[in-house]
Amino acid sequence: MAKSGARASDSFINQRSGSGTILRIKVENFMCHSNLQIEFGEWVNFITGQNGSGKSAILTALCVAFGCRARGTQRAATLKDFIKTGCSYAIVHVEMKNNGEDAFKPEIYGEVIIIERRITESTTSTVLKDYLGKKVSNKREELRELVEHFNIDVENPCVVMSQDKSREFLHSGNDKDKFKFFFKATLLQQVNDLLQSIYEHLTKATAIVDELENTIKPIEKEISELRGKIKNMEQVEEIAQKLQQLKKKLAWSWVYDVDRQLQEQTEKIVKLKERIPTCQAKIDWELGKVESLRDTLTKKKAQVACLMDESTAMKREIESFHQSAKTAVREKIALQEEFNHKCNYVQKIKDRVRRLERQVGDINEQTMKNTQAEQSEIEEKLKYLEQEVEKVETLLSRLKEEENCLLEKAFDGRKEMEHIEDMIKNHQKKQRFITSNINDLKKHQTNKVTAFGGDRVINLLQAIERHHRRFRKPPIGPIGSHVTLVNGNKWASTVEQALGNLLNAFIVTDHKDSLTLRGCANEANYRNLKIIIYDFSRPRLNIPRHMIPQTEHPTIFSVIHSDNPTVLNVLVDVSGVERQVLAENYEMGKAVAFGKRLSNLKEVYTLDGYRMFFRGPVQTTLPPLPRRHSRLCASFDDQIKDLEIEASKEQNEINQCMRRKREAEENLEELESKVRTLKKHRSQAEKVLTTKELEMQDLKNTVAAETEASSSSNVNELQLEIMKDREEIDEKEALLEKLQNCLKEAELKANKLTVSFENLRESAKGEIDAFEEAENELKKIEKDLQSAEAEKIHYENIMKNKVLPDIKNAEANYEELKNKRKESDQKASEICPESEIESLGPWDGSTPEQLSAQITRMNQRLHRENQQFSESIDDLRMMYESLERKIAKKRKSYQDHREKLMACKNALDSRWGKFQRNASLLRRQLTWQFNSHLGKKGISGHIKVSYENKTLSIEVKMPQDATSNAVRDTKGLSGGERSFSTLCFALALHEMTEAPFRAMDEFDVFMDAVSRKISLDALVDFAIGQGSQWMFITPHDISMVKSHERIKKQQMAAPRS
Repeated sequence: MAKSGARASDSFINQRSGSGTILRIKVENFMCHSNLQIEFGEWVNFITGQNGSGKSAILTALCVAFGCRARGTQRAATLKDFIKTGCSYAIVHVEMKNNGEDAFKPEIYGEVIIIERRITESTTSTVLKDYLGKKVSNKREELRELVEHFNIDVENPCVVMSQDKSREFLHSGNDKDKFKFFFKATLLQQVNDLLQSIYEHLTKATAIVDELENTIKPIEKEISELRGKIKNMEQVEEIAQKLQQLKKKLAWSWVYDVDRQLQEQTEKIVKLKERIPTCQAKIDWELGKVESLRDTLTKKKAQVACLMDESTAMKREIESFHQSAKTAVREKIALQEEFNHKCNYVQKIKDRVRRLERQVGDINEQTMKNTQAEQSEIEEKLKYLEQEVEKVETLLSRLKEEENCLLEKAFDGRKEMEHIEDMIKNHQKKQRFITSNINDLKKHQTNKVTAFGGDRVINLLQAIERHHRRFRKPPIGPIGSHVTLVNGNKWASTVEQALGNLLNAFIVTDHKDSLTLRGCANEANYRNLKIIIYDFSRPRLNIPRHMIPQTEHPTIFSVIHSDNPTVLNVLVDVSGVERQVLAENYEMGKAVAFGKRLSNLKEVYTLDGYRMFFRGPVQTTLPPLPRRHSRLCASFDDQIKDLEIEASKEQNEINQCMRRKREAEENLEELESKVRTLKKHRSQAEKVLTTKELEMQDLKNTVAAETEASSSSNVNELQLEIMKDREEIDEKEALLEKLQNCLKEAELKANKLTVSFENLRESAKGEIDAFEEAENELKKIEKDLQSAEAEKIHYENIMKNKVLPDIKNAEANYEELKNKRKESDQKASEICPESEIESLGPWDGSTPEQLSAQITRMNQRLHRENQQFSESIDDLRMMYESLERKIAKKRKSYQDHREKLMACKNALDSRWGKFQRNASLLRRQLTWQFNSHLGKKGISGHIKVSYENKTLSIEVKMPQDATSNAVRDTKGLSGGERSFSTLCFALALHEMTEAPFRAMDEFDVFMDAVSRKISLDALVDFAIGQGSQWMFITPHDISMVKSHERIKKQQMAAPRS
């Protein structure tokens, strides 16, 4: 079996052309070499030498020749760092085989391709030459094409594994580093990056197509607008035809409307006449009801009078029995209380006798127990306790005084803080009020009309403007906007106080205009608008002097001015401004109002806001109202400045109060902390005092008992008191027996009177209830009678004031409508015959107002449409077709682009799916190859690859673990075992990649002798069997490597010391 496999391998090797393998490498002034040439065999090449002999420089030169960057070699930061010290340039010369079917441009390069890279301090250049050494190209694209043709990726660790990569790869236990090695070695990294790049290009191309499509959207919008214009112009002709038909319908609608009114009026007259018998019947019914109720009322009054006499006598008798029963019960209660009092007194005397007897026994017993020594000790202890109690009481008294003092301070602090908070709220309220006034004044400054009703009056004026044709004469208002002051702003606030809401009122000329204005106010959401009806044609009133108060003080009429005489007339007739006097101050106002009783004086207003007048004979003075800004001022700037100054003052007051509040809070918190500390000390002192007092009281009781026991005379006194108390008990018990007999008699008497009272009240209940029922019935009859009389009067008034006048008015209106019908018919016939209207279809019941509104709307729409479209409909259609042709090609082109992009995306998604399937296949293939190489040493293992987490972990099972199921990670292996397993992992990757040559530097680090022998055998067998060119570089002895015709060994010269 092994021989057949070897024969197959040999046949494969014989067939390979060797194209892309390295023939020789020459370097000049590169790294540590001045001039070095190495020739390679086509199969396996071993290069050995001591450390520092320049072995790794060979692989570095190979990488540089194939376009690798300096950082990619991990040996230098820039290419000029590879120039040997003391030299100005470096040259890398690589010759590679180029024959067979896989040859790269053989007609140009021939059988050998020469790559020469020259490095200087400032530049670097790469030249590709043919087999004769003749220059072919110096472009990087040509080198890139060559590398891609032979699949030479020198940065792929499976193609060139440098010294640093070997150490990092073999020694690293990081799963992410292994995954990066696997991902790059299998070219999955390159494919993944390529697919991601394509995805990004597709996204950018889609964005470009989106932008191109957005460029035609304005044209599409223009086409849509043209389509709308064409449609609207087609509707214009229909509107004109409908307008003519509506005008004809309007002419006959007046006739039909009068016919409808005639029909309604006829029905109304019939209904009104039907109300006469109904109303008369109700009047007759109410009349009969009134007479019947009057008879019933007379009878019920007689019945109630009779029952009243009987019930009055019965009530007096019941009241008498009730008083007697109450008196008996009070006597019983008094005796009961006296009896209970005596019983309690006797019981107290008995308790006292028992205590005295017990005290005598205690004294006798204590006398037997006490001794003189014990009494002396108790007295000393008592004296000590009294001193301790006195100390604690002194301390407690001092603590209480301090606590009371602190509580008073804390209480004062809380009151002060509450006062400060109230001040802050008041100042904030004033500030908000001032700010509101400033905002109002600024708004009034822009439009003075807003001062007399705000935004509502603006909406009202706009509504009046919209409906101005409905007014007989335009309304005047608001009145305040037509009033100015004569001599400055001195009396502005006083005049405004006197006129009040009259300044917001509107003036109309008649009742109809008043209703129209009310409708406008409702439309503008201006509720409760004050409307004054006044004849605008009246000239300005001339007020005689004798009708004005004779005083040197001005009147409101004398300080105001208006260009509109109607406004002044209204102020005189409605408010009486010619009789309202203005005074400078309270004293002057009082003298004018109440001093001389001036004739024609209505009221007096003072600058400080007082209002004075007579209410009958009573002198009345109303206090000032809160002052607001004046709306009658010619300019609001001064008021705004004054209010801003006041607002600033209020803000300063608020800041000061806030500072005081913070200080008060800090002081209060400190006081409360001290109070808590004192309370804690006082509580402890009280506990100590209570303990001492209890001890002292116990000792005092003991001393008192001893003192009483020492005196025998006390016992005799107690026995004498006991005898006296027993005699008193006998006397009191005899008196109690008498009281108990009296109590029983009083209780019997009270019960007897109570029973008699209840019986009498029960027997009289029926008569009293009958009287009350009759009285209620009498009230009900009187109420029904009043209601019936009111109803009779009501229906009589309806007949007289409503029914008959309504019939008369309806008949008069009917005659007027008949005349109006003749006139309307004649006018309509002149416009068009009625048959033409009938030919349009049945009448839809539209009123003339509705038809007029429709005609107005159609005229306005027709006018707008004609003004809107200056072009003809044919021109618009031509423009529409031209624009459609213009964007049709672009729209088709953009659609084709989008379809191609979608096809590309679908293809890319398919490629991505294949890439993921291939990645899964490579993951399984890697595990199979890994196990195959491990098996040569009797080891088995498993590789776990996670593309999601980008990790690769290796698990191996050593021969000594065969009896168990334990699988160990490579971190738990020895250095040699771990290096061998990692080498097997690298060989598995090599089998999954293709390249014309491969190189490994210091691949056998961290291996023991046995592992190195096995590893070298495995590498040689794999390299020979795999078929590509291999370069192994190691500082170790390779004498154990078997000799073979396809194995070439070279020794590097020792480094110079």
